[in-house]
Amino acid sequence: MKNIVIFGSGGHSKVIIDIVEKMGVYKIVGLIDGSKEAGAEVLGYKVLGGLNVLKAIDEDIYGGVVAVGDNWRRFQAVLGIKSIRETFNFITAIHPSAVIGKNATIGDGTVVMANAVINPDTTVGSHCIINTKSSVDHDCRIGDFVTVAPGAILAGTVKIGDHSVISLGANVIHNLSIGEHSVVGAGSTVLENIDAYTVAYGSPAKEIRKRVPGDKYL
Repeated sequence: MKNIVIFGSGGHSKVIIDIVEKMGVYKIVGLIDGSKEAGAEVLGYKVLGGLNVLKAIDEDIYGGVVAVGDNWRRFQAVLGIKSIRETFNFITAIHPSAVIGKNATIGDGTVVMANAVINPDTTVGSHCIINTKSSVDHDCRIGDFVTVAPGAILAGTVKIGDHSVISLGANVIHNLSIGEHSVVGAGSTVLENIDAYTVAYGSPAKEIRKRVPGDKYL
Protein backbone atom coordinates (compact mmCIF):
# COMPACT_ATOMS: atom_id res chain seq x y z
CA MET A 1 0.00 0.00 0.00
CA LYS A 2 1.09 3.57 -0.64
CA ASN A 3 2.11 5.64 2.39
CA ILE A 4 0.18 8.85 3.08
CA VAL A 5 -0.23 11.48 5.78
CA ILE A 6 -3.37 13.23 6.93
CA PHE A 7 -3.28 16.95 7.69
CA GLY A 8 -5.45 17.66 10.73
CA SER A 9 -6.38 15.69 13.82
CA GLY A 10 -9.88 16.85 14.75
CA GLY A 11 -13.25 15.19 14.30
CA HIS A 12 -13.14 15.49 10.52
CA SER A 13 -9.84 13.59 10.46
CA LYS A 14 -11.53 10.65 12.19
CA VAL A 15 -13.99 10.31 9.33
CA ILE A 16 -11.21 10.51 6.75
CA ILE A 17 -9.11 7.95 8.65
CA ASP A 18 -12.07 5.58 8.54
CA ILE A 19 -12.53 6.13 4.79
CA VAL A 20 -8.85 5.56 4.03
CA GLU A 21 -8.79 2.38 6.10
CA LYS A 22 -11.87 1.04 4.31
CA MET A 23 -10.42 1.88 0.88
CA GLY A 24 -7.50 -0.46 1.54
CA VAL A 25 -5.25 1.41 -0.91
CA TYR A 26 -3.20 3.67 1.36
CA LYS A 27 -1.32 3.25 4.62
CA ILE A 28 -1.56 6.19 7.03
CA VAL A 29 1.87 6.83 8.54
CA GLY A 30 0.72 9.68 10.77
CA LEU A 31 -1.09 12.98 11.18
CA ILE A 32 0.31 16.46 10.69
CA ASP A 33 -1.18 19.12 12.94
CA GLY A 34 0.74 21.95 14.59
CA SER A 35 -2.05 22.60 17.09
CA LYS A 36 -1.48 19.32 18.93
CA GLU A 37 1.54 17.95 20.72
CA ALA A 38 3.63 15.51 18.72
CA GLY A 39 2.89 11.99 19.85
CA ALA A 40 -0.81 12.58 20.57
CA GLU A 41 -2.99 9.85 19.05
CA VAL A 42 -6.20 9.88 17.04
CA LEU A 43 -7.78 6.49 16.32
CA GLY A 44 -4.40 4.87 16.81
CA TYR A 45 -2.39 7.23 14.58
CA LYS A 46 0.21 9.58 16.02
CA VAL A 47 0.54 13.30 15.39
CA LEU A 48 3.97 13.74 13.82
CA GLY A 49 4.15 17.52 14.33
CA GLY A 50 3.36 20.64 12.34
CA LEU A 51 3.85 21.45 8.66
CA ASN A 52 7.61 21.67 9.09
CA VAL A 53 7.58 17.88 9.40
CA LEU A 54 7.08 17.85 5.62
CA LYS A 55 10.65 19.05 5.17
CA ALA A 56 11.98 15.93 6.83
CA ILE A 57 9.49 13.33 5.66
CA ASP A 58 10.97 10.55 3.56
CA GLU A 59 10.38 10.45 -0.16
CA ASP A 60 8.41 7.22 0.23
CA ILE A 61 5.37 9.29 1.26
CA TYR A 62 3.06 9.04 -1.74
CA GLY A 63 0.84 11.94 -0.72
CA GLY A 64 -1.92 12.94 1.66
CA VAL A 65 -5.25 14.62 2.26
CA VAL A 66 -6.27 17.71 4.22
CA ALA A 67 -8.77 16.85 6.98
CA VAL A 68 -10.04 20.34 7.79
CA GLY A 69 -13.79 20.92 7.67
CA ASP A 70 -13.83 24.70 7.13
CA ASN A 71 -13.37 25.55 3.44
CA TRP A 72 -11.15 28.60 3.97
CA ARG A 73 -8.92 26.93 6.54
CA ARG A 74 -8.61 23.94 4.23
CA PHE A 75 -7.58 26.31 1.42
CA GLN A 76 -4.96 27.92 3.67
CA ALA A 77 -3.66 24.50 4.69
CA VAL A 78 -3.21 23.51 1.06
CA LEU A 79 -1.33 26.73 0.36
CA GLY A 80 0.93 26.05 3.35
CA ILE A 81 1.66 22.52 2.17
CA LYS A 82 2.45 23.69 -1.35
CA SER A 83 4.78 26.38 0.02
CA ILE A 84 6.90 23.57 1.47
CA ARG A 85 6.37 20.93 -1.23
CA GLU A 86 5.04 22.54 -4.39
CA THR A 87 4.34 19.23 -6.11
CA PHE A 88 2.80 17.44 -3.11
CA ASN A 89 0.34 14.77 -4.23
CA PHE A 90 -3.15 15.20 -2.79
CA ILE A 91 -5.13 11.98 -2.87
CA THR A 92 -8.87 11.54 -3.39
CA ALA A 93 -10.60 9.56 -0.63
CA ILE A 94 -13.89 7.87 -1.53
CA HIS A 95 -15.84 5.71 0.91
CA PRO A 96 -16.62 2.26 -0.55
CA SER A 97 -20.36 2.82 0.00
CA ALA A 98 -20.41 6.02 -2.09
CA VAL A 99 -22.02 5.81 -5.54
CA ILE A 100 -20.09 7.49 -8.35
CA GLY A 101 -21.89 7.75 -11.70
CA LYS A 102 -20.53 7.27 -15.20
CA ASN A 103 -18.25 10.05 -16.48
CA ALA A 104 -18.26 11.80 -13.10
CA THR A 105 -14.90 13.40 -12.28
CA ILE A 106 -13.55 14.15 -8.82
CA GLY A 107 -10.63 16.48 -8.16
CA ASP A 108 -7.47 15.95 -6.14
CA GLY A 109 -7.83 16.16 -2.38
CA THR A 110 -11.60 15.73 -2.42
CA VAL A 111 -13.29 13.45 0.10
CA VAL A 112 -16.52 11.58 -0.65
CA MET A 113 -18.11 10.15 2.47
CA ALA A 114 -20.34 7.20 3.28
CA ASN A 115 -23.51 6.76 1.22
CA ALA A 116 -22.94 9.92 -0.81
CA VAL A 117 -24.10 9.90 -4.43
CA ILE A 118 -22.46 11.70 -7.34
CA ASN A 119 -24.43 11.07 -10.51
CA PRO A 120 -23.23 10.88 -14.15
CA ASP A 121 -21.41 13.68 -15.96
CA THR A 122 -20.92 15.68 -12.78
CA THR A 123 -17.63 17.45 -12.11
CA VAL A 124 -16.42 17.93 -8.54
CA GLY A 125 -13.40 20.17 -8.04
CA SER A 126 -10.35 19.81 -5.83
CA HIS A 127 -10.33 19.69 -2.01
CA CYS A 128 -14.11 19.40 -1.69
CA ILE A 129 -16.15 17.55 0.92
CA ILE A 130 -19.12 15.56 -0.37
CA ASN A 131 -20.43 14.56 3.00
CA THR A 132 -22.40 11.66 4.43
CA LYS A 133 -25.65 10.82 2.57
CA SER A 134 -25.44 13.91 0.38
CA SER A 135 -26.59 13.71 -3.23
CA VAL A 136 -25.18 15.52 -6.26
CA ASP A 137 -27.25 14.80 -9.34
CA HIS A 138 -26.30 14.61 -13.02
CA ASP A 139 -24.36 17.34 -14.86
CA CYS A 140 -23.58 19.41 -11.79
CA ARG A 141 -20.46 21.58 -11.69
CA ILE A 142 -18.90 21.86 -8.25
CA GLY A 143 -15.95 24.24 -7.82
CA ASP A 144 -12.86 23.86 -5.63
CA PHE A 145 -12.94 23.89 -1.79
CA VAL A 146 -16.71 23.35 -1.70
CA THR A 147 -18.61 21.55 1.05
CA VAL A 148 -21.86 19.68 0.43
CA ALA A 149 -22.89 18.84 3.99
CA PRO A 150 -24.57 15.65 5.28
CA GLY A 151 -28.00 15.10 3.78
CA ALA A 152 -27.80 18.03 1.34
CA ILE A 153 -29.27 17.45 -2.11
CA LEU A 154 -28.35 19.12 -5.40
CA ALA A 155 -30.67 18.47 -8.32
CA GLY A 156 -29.37 18.19 -11.88
CA THR A 157 -27.20 20.84 -13.61
CA VAL A 158 -26.55 22.86 -10.45
CA LYS A 159 -23.40 25.00 -10.34
CA ILE A 160 -21.61 25.71 -7.06
CA GLY A 161 -18.82 28.30 -6.99
CA ASP A 162 -15.45 27.86 -5.27
CA HIS A 163 -15.39 27.88 -1.44
CA SER A 164 -19.18 27.70 -1.07
CA VAL A 165 -21.18 25.59 1.39
CA ILE A 166 -24.49 23.78 1.05
CA SER A 167 -25.31 23.10 4.68
CA LEU A 168 -27.00 20.18 6.44
CA GLY A 169 -30.16 18.96 4.76
CA ALA A 170 -30.43 21.85 2.29
CA ASN A 171 -32.03 21.27 -1.12
CA VAL A 172 -31.17 23.06 -4.37
CA ILE A 173 -33.52 22.60 -7.34
CA HIS A 174 -32.25 21.95 -10.85
CA ASN A 175 -30.45 24.44 -13.14
CA LEU A 176 -29.51 26.91 -10.38
CA SER A 177 -26.19 28.59 -9.60
CA ILE A 178 -24.68 29.30 -6.19
CA GLY A 179 -21.91 31.90 -6.40
CA GLU A 180 -18.45 31.57 -4.91
CA HIS A 181 -17.85 31.99 -1.16
CA SER A 182 -21.56 31.67 -0.40
CA VAL A 183 -23.32 29.71 2.34
CA VAL A 184 -26.74 28.11 2.07
CA GLY A 185 -28.07 27.51 5.58
CA ALA A 186 -29.15 24.19 7.05
CA GLY A 187 -32.55 22.89 5.96
CA SER A 188 -32.99 25.54 3.28
CA THR A 189 -34.79 25.08 -0.03
CA VAL A 190 -33.12 27.01 -2.83
CA LEU A 191 -35.51 27.98 -5.65
CA GLU A 192 -33.51 30.86 -7.16
CA ASN A 193 -29.86 31.59 -7.96
CA ILE A 194 -27.72 32.75 -5.02
CA ASP A 195 -25.14 35.47 -5.66
CA ALA A 196 -21.48 35.17 -4.72
CA TYR A 197 -20.39 36.18 -1.19
CA THR A 198 -23.89 35.65 0.21
CA VAL A 199 -25.41 33.94 3.24
CA ALA A 200 -28.89 32.67 2.37
CA TYR A 201 -31.31 30.46 4.24
CA GLY A 202 -34.97 29.63 4.68
CA SER A 203 -37.62 27.89 2.63
CA PRO A 204 -37.50 29.34 0.09
CA ALA A 205 -33.95 30.54 0.73
CA LYS A 206 -33.43 34.32 0.78
CA GLU A 207 -30.30 36.44 1.04
CA ILE A 208 -29.68 37.36 4.67
CA ARG A 209 -26.37 39.14 4.45
CA LYS A 210 -23.09 39.33 2.57
CA ARG A 211 -19.87 37.63 3.64
CA VAL A 212 -16.19 37.86 2.79
CA PRO A 213 -13.58 35.16 2.14
CA GLY A 214 -12.46 33.66 5.43
CA ASP A 215 -15.68 34.26 7.34
CA LYS A 216 -16.38 31.23 9.51
CA TYR A 217 -19.45 29.16 8.80
CA LEU A 218 -18.91 26.23 11.19
